This record gives sequence, structure tokens and C-alpha cells, in this order.
Amino acid sequence: MSVRRLAEKQPPSFAFTPANLEWAKAQIGKYPPGRRQSAVIPILWRAQEQSGGWLPQKAIEAVADMLGMAKIRVLEVATFYTMFNLSPVGRFHVQLCGTTPCMLRGADELKKVCKRLIGEQDRVAADGMFSWTEVECLGACVNAPMVQINYDYYEDLTPETLTHVLNDLAAGRKPKPGPQIERQCSAPVGGETTLTDPSIYAGRGKPAPSGEAANVHEAAVPKAPIADATDPKRR
Repeated sequence: MSVRRLAEKQPPSFAFTPANLEWAKAQIGKYPPGRRQSAVIPILWRAQEQSGGWLPQKAIEAVADMLGMAKIRVLEVATFYTMFNLSPVGRFHVQLCGTTPCMLRGADELKKVCKRLIGEQDRVAADGMFSWTEVECLGACVNAPMVQINYDYYEDLTPETLTHVLNDLAAGRKPKPGPQIERQCSAPVGGETTLTDPSIYAGRGKPAPSGEAANVHEAAVPKAPIADATDPKRR
């Protein structure tokens, strides 16, 4: 990852819209007196959304003033979390996971696709449609390699499938988020590999096995005797 710095070109001012200001005050109200700083992350996120997907310096300072925090403290939060973009982004912002599981499964090849189709990292394409950056783990390690584009995850990627996703977005189409292979969520590729004996599901909403297998299953589950309520040992 590159060092996270504020953009050189900054807007001269920032102010929340009335609706966003009301929303921010409601977030602050969720915390007890003296703990309003706990609302820093959601309010920074709303400031980023209002600013077109990135956090200008004036927005960071406005959040600090709102929460009674030193500006450097809010800047520390904004620069630590890669969910906050410190420079302008494209209409579709690609966050490419470069942590170990994704790297081992081909993230380097996905970087080449981003450079070829979008351009250099942390720069908006000339048409304003795309930007991309490498980030730390996004928590989809089982389905590596993956990217997050705006609010959606695209997983189990190859250079070809990532190219297809980006081309669809550029053409105004909505590619299917999630795994880009035949996989259900994060289930093993190829279907079930364990707990496939149908007898273990008898009486649990799946068809019970027939014949000898059913009897074996019933015998394998001992039934505890029902205790007598008048037994003195229970008193």
C-alpha cells in the first residue's frame, strides 16, 4: 500500500447540508454525555458521501469541530481506515485487496487489469468513471481474490472476470456482485463434502432414510429416562 496523504487540491470550505446535519446530531445523541467522539466514524462516512466519495480536509476539520475533538485526532481516524478516501474518486471506485490470501490467489494479475483499464493507482480516469486503489484485507479471504466496487464485493475473480465486471459498469450494466464462479456465498467449491450421510438428518426436516439405516440411526441416539417428579433425589 502507498502512504495515505491528503490530496493537494482541496475545496475551500465544507458544511453539512441541513439534512445531513440533522442526521449527524442524531448519531451523536446515541452516545452518553462525554462520549460524543464515538460518533466520529459514521459522521466522517456521511461527510464523505456528501463530498462525492472522498474526504476533503475541510470536512475532516468540520467533523472535529462538531465533536469537540482535536483536528489531528480526526485526521488520524481518516488516514487509518481505507474506507475513507483522501482524494477524489471516480464514479466507480475499485478497492483491490492486496493482503496475503488475495495475493496468493492472483491479486497481482488483477492489479494489471486495473492499470490497463483505469490507469495509475489513486488517480481518476480521464472520463471520471473509474479510480482504483490497493487496500488491506476486506474480509472475503475464502473467496480470494476480490475487489470492492463502491458498496459491492466481487469475489473469486480472474483477470477475465474482473475485465468483464469493469466493462459492464462502463456500459451502464449492473454485474452480479458476490462470487464470480459457481459458488454459494463462501461454501466450498464443488458442493458439499462433509455431513452428506442422509441418515443424520432423519426427523430434522429432510427425508428420513429407509430400512436398516434408519434403525441404526435411531439406535445410535440413546434416550434419557424421564425422571419421576416425586423422586426424593430431585428435591
